[in-house]
Formats: sequence, structure tokens, C-alpha cells
Amino acid sequence: MSEPKAVIEVRNLLACFGDRVILDRISLDVYPGEILAVIGPSGCGKTTLLRNLTGLLPPDGGEIRFWGKDVTRLDEDERAQILRRIGISFQSSALFNSMSAAENVGLPVEEFGRMDRDLASALVRMKLSLVGLGNCGHFMPSELSGGMKKRVGFARAVAMDPEIVFFDEPTTGLDPITAAGLDQLVKDLRRLMHCTMMVVTHDLQSIRAIADRVLMLDRGRIIFDGAVGEAEQSNHPRLRQFFERRPDAAIEELAAAGLPGGN
Repeated sequence: MSEPKAVIEVRNLLACFGDRVILDRISLDVYPGEILAVIGPSGCGKTTLLRNLTGLLPPDGGEIRFWGKDVTRLDEDERAQILRRIGISFQSSALFNSMSAAENVGLPVEEFGRMDRDLASALVRMKLSLVGLGNCGHFMPSELSGGMKKRVGFARAVAMDPEIVFFDEPTTGLDPITAAGLDQLVKDLRRLMHCTMMVVTHDLQSIRAIADRVLMLDRGRIIFDGAVGEAEQSNHPRLRQFFERRPDAAIEELAAAGLPGGN
């Protein structure tokens, strides 16, 4: 059988901050229905990639194609139509503190839904129920735990039934039990909504639990793209360092000894 056509195609993507190159002409594909985990050390370009893909930060070069359309070349209206088909869950949840959980989830519904108030309210309740917070719509962000805030962020990300959902560090700062619950929720949302997901994360347990494929960035370049098991068995020094939780000194020792994984 032929390989499915990618829903996201990135070609020679360049991102810079001043003279510093963050993403150095990288290329990648994301396929329908998969959960792709983007991993790598702090400062490697993971979040910059996410911002480039979601339109929050324009790239300095290259192409970003969603469903075959290069969003870097579309006009504002055409780009907006593409972006309405995606959802974003931010690392800090990015909830508005002056708005209730339901009001936060209702923001994209109000902006893009074009439906009457009763139907919009029912949709918001349904999305909150989908993430296990059906009775919490009246809570303010200050009344929610860290895990609950993440769930509200998830509900807002899927409010308009997106075809692609991006997650930025969905389990950061959470205890293992809460994090495991969110991992399961990510998988449940993918199954129920038949959507494609890209997850930026450094959580090893989360990567093993949810990822169909792993893409590792290091110093602005892609150094691995493949299955989780292949990544864990790789002799590449950065992959070994990441999955074995080794400090930089351990990698330097391997290099000095001339052992596999040192360079």
C-alpha cells in the first residue's frame, strides 16, 4: 500500500533570532492520524517550530504546507481558513484569569462558530465533558488545579473539532498520576476525533505512552525521525543522553573514551 499523503509538509524551514539560527533549514512530514512527539534539549528549537507551524511566529525561510497549501504564501484570509482547522494547547494553558473555564473554552466558538448562544453553550459543555470537567464550567482559573487547567486548555484546543492539534509540553509541572491521566486523554481525543497530533515534550513517560513517532531536534537540526523503540535503541549520543537522562559530562566522557555514542 502507498504511504498516506502528509497533512503537514515542512521544507527547508529557517527560523532565526537576530544572528542566531534556531531552526536550520529543517524538513519534516506529519501524517494523518498519528501522534508525533517532538523532543530535544532545552533551546533546540521545539517551541519555535510549534510557533512557526501554528502561525504565531513567521519563519525566516522555507515552506510550511497544510493539506498541500503553503501557508507562508497565502493571503490573510486564506491563512485564517487553514488555521481554523487546527487547535493549540499551550504549555501554561494560557487561560484568561478573568474568565470562567466555560468562557475560556467558548472563545474559539464565539470567534469562529457562528451559532446561537444556546447551541454554543451546549457545545462548550460537551467539550468540557469530553475532558472530564463537565461540571466545572463555572470555575475560575484560580480555582482549578494544574491538571484541571491543562484539561480546560485541551477542551479549548478541540472546541471547533480541529483536524490537527498541537500540544506544547502538556504534562510539564504535573505529578505522575495527573500526567498519566493527561496522556490517556490525548490518546482518547485522537481516537474520538480522528485528528492528527504534534506534541512538544520532554516527558519520557509521556513519549512512551502516546507517541507513534519521535522527531528529535538538536542545535536547530533534526537528528532522528522514527519509532520510539528505535530512538531508545539508537547509539546516537544525544538520543542516548535524552532517554538515559545523562548529563552533558557523561557524553563528553564517552567521546573522550572513543566509545559508541561519544560523537
